[in-house]
Amino acid sequence: MHYPKTIQNLIECFKKIPGIGEKTAERYALAILNLDQDVINLFSSSILNTKTKIKRCSICNNLSEDDICEICKNKNRNKDLLCVVEDPKSIILFEKIGTFDGYYHVINGLISPLDGVNPEDIEIDKLIDRIKNDNIKEVILAVKPSIEGETTALYISKLLKPTDVIVTKIAHGVPLGTDIDYVDSLTLELALENRKEV
Repeated sequence: MHYPKTIQNLIECFKKIPGIGEKTAERYALAILNLDQDVINLFSSSILNTKTKIKRCSICNNLSEDDICEICKNKNRNKDLLCVVEDPKSIILFEKIGTFDGYYHVINGLISPLDGVNPEDIEIDKLIDRIKNDNIKEVILAVKPSIEGETTALYISKLLKPTDVIVTKIAHGVPLGTDIDYVDSLTLELALENRKEV
């Protein structure tokens, strides 16, 4: 016994979303049947609009409905600070905290030679041009604490070595409230490297 073709197609569509397997896709597809028509209309138009209206900011590569995103349009932010992130989702995380008042730059990935991702495959050239043209004073590298993240951070810092730009990296280490027995070796190594005087 199979679901009708329409429902089966919807299940297959949900399965294309990362993290959604067969059972979850099935639950989502069946839940759609119980939604009001207004919600269904909003849901379907939101999916279409996401594909047709969302583009990358021409300055920082953030997601935007305009050529320039809301953050880059905001002249009240600190023009001396530029936070470099891997993807647009990271910007949302920093903005939710609400303490960073500089600008962002999305490099769209991390250097990973084993996966065939080289420096020219991500937006590093655009980043370097922006830093030079906008007279950025400090670049904060906010990439994930992984081999790829460390490789990317090191590569960017080497490119900026001949300039007067200060290059910093967000601290990585043992999270508050974590039992040290459960901390992986890379996190522990970074915690030791980034130790501070008390």
